[in-house]
Amino acid sequence: MTGFLDQLLALGGAVLCVGVGLLVFAEDALFIGFLLPGETAAVLGGVAASRGQVSLTAMCAVVVVAAVAGDSVGYAVGARYGTRLLSLRVLRRRADRIEAARARLAHRGGPAVFGGRFVAFLRAIMPSLAGISRMPYRRFLAYNVAGGLAWGIGTVLLGYLAGNSYAAVEKTFGRAAALAVAALLVFGLVAWRSRRRRRNRAVTAAPDRDASAS
Repeated sequence: MTGFLDQLLALGGAVLCVGVGLLVFAEDALFIGFLLPGETAAVLGGVAASRGQVSLTAMCAVVVVAAVAGDSVGYAVGARYGTRLLSLRVLRRRADRIEAARARLAHRGGPAVFGGRFVAFLRAIMPSLAGISRMPYRRFLAYNVAGGLAWGIGTVLLGYLAGNSYAAVEKTFGRAAALAVAALLVFGLVAWRSRRRRRNRAVTAAPDRDASAS
């Protein structure tokens, strides 16, 4: 697989963007993402941007869109086929980890979707589990987009900053992601609470305005 990724890096341009996007998409959409190098491909896209082979902005956009779209397809597959998916041989061997992921989803809901984006196995399995559990799609999509933005931009930037040392970035990505997720989660929670308070104040003030007008 490393040889394939090196060949992909040598292509550059639109072909590279398409290749990275397809790998990221397939990692989430096909329910077998733990077998596909979507994360490594995204880091590789950042490396290509650092070499001037492709626009950094374009690569970030491709990875984010592919991540969000892949998760949405994974959700739809889970909602359509339900627990029958879990009888697949490749998943039966990981039954304990899948049950742990289901428990996390049941306990945390949307934040589990967001956090799962930063763990390879959960990134592959969480969208379909959300579909199987019938999580409302709008709720899923909100956390999916937030996770896709944070993970996609962060992963590409890691590759961009590391340049040719993408292999080293891949090995240390887990630690860096944990720190990034913690910071982004705190920021997102504060922003969400602030927005909800503003919405509640607007709803409360509306009857008062109507009464004054009458």
